[in-house]
Amino acid sequence: MTSRAASLLGLTALVVLAACRPSQPPAPKATENWSGFGDLENVLNWTREQQLRGYRNMDRIHPTRPVPASSHPFPLPEQPADFSGLRYTVDADTFDVNAFVSHNHIVGLLAIRDGNVVLERYAQGNARDTRWYSFSVAKSVVSMLVGAAVKDGFIPSIDVPTSNVLPVLRGSAYDQVTLRQAMTMSSGVAWDEDYADPQSDIAQTGGSALDRLRYLLRKPRVAPPGSTFNYNTEETNLVGAVLRAAIGNNLATYLDDKIWRRFGMEHDANWLLLSESGAEHGGCCLSATLRDYGRLGLFAMHNGRLTDGSSVLPEGWMEVSTTASATNDGYGLLWWLRPDHAFAAVGIYGQAIYINPPCRLVVVTHSAWPRATDRELSAHREAFFGEMARWAAAQDGGSCPARAEDAP
Repeated sequence: MTSRAASLLGLTALVVLAACRPSQPPAPKATENWSGFGDLENVLNWTREQQLRGYRNMDRIHPTRPVPASSHPFPLPEQPADFSGLRYTVDADTFDVNAFVSHNHIVGLLAIRDGNVVLERYAQGNARDTRWYSFSVAKSVVSMLVGAAVKDGFIPSIDVPTSNVLPVLRGSAYDQVTLRQAMTMSSGVAWDEDYADPQSDIAQTGGSALDRLRYLLRKPRVAPPGSTFNYNTEETNLVGAVLRAAIGNNLATYLDDKIWRRFGMEHDANWLLLSESGAEHGGCCLSATLRDYGRLGLFAMHNGRLTDGSSVLPEGWMEVSTTASATNDGYGLLWWLRPDHAFAAVGIYGQAIYINPPCRLVVVTHSAWPRATDRELSAHREAFFGEMARWAAAQDGGSCPARAEDAP
């Protein structure tokens, strides 16, 4: 057997590693019919009705791995604020909170300030216990799990070549691409992430984790590693494969062990698998409730610290993660950067966790946009987040601290 074949066999064993908690999608009720949703990639073509039904029920449509709730949920006291006068502006027009919910196809809106829920809205049948499909919000969760693996000693540095962990990458365009370069979308490997083009890479890639990795191995290099930003969801699946190989376990179990259970998430979540009992989709597809996404925002805002004061992440990890990369001043380590020291986890069709440490503010949106990406809807979302930050600053007398560490 050649060394490359042996490496591929070893990788196969890693990407389909048996779960500590196996995939257990709920048995559909006799009256339920989940046909018509198609293969996983068809999620980009779902109708409005399929979005509303499917995003709530991915565990009934495709295989997932559970992430069990904590027995001691992190408290989120309710302290509703009066937002009747809040207005944001887009193209000289003004909008209030109700208009934002309607215009941006919001099904869940949450704002947490100083650890208190100050705003919470649900629409289109969603409720506090509704799990919702996150799309690329999961990338930022993977970023924090990589940090946990560094702290645990499984990964010596994010500057190690990915091929050191996955030898099957040797000889491909990913040979010598570092984990940092993969996490900043600067591998230099060709990729087309056009959600509207059925011939794009993102639309064509499918199958198991191994199938997807083989697809990546065939892609050519078009730029030196670390020189060009090119958004690539499949590259985060590669990061997920590196992480699984390093920790010797699956992502859902590691998420539960390091964050979900220990920080105190209130509801079960689930993570989409790329094949039955196989590997999670590292670039996508964690499903969780609105409030638990808010708790994830609080976890990130407090640098991975738990309620007992201990930290899951290395010292300074979130600062490094939310510092502009060399190739995109709006992107860090799988986090999008926002003005005034804020940052965000963002997924297509309107999913987002906005985190503003200086203002001690987290805002979460669950949405069902009619298109994967939309400049106008994005403009409304960012304007709304900015106005929420200004509202939070007003509670501090007009401005939030220049640095997060100066916050009381």
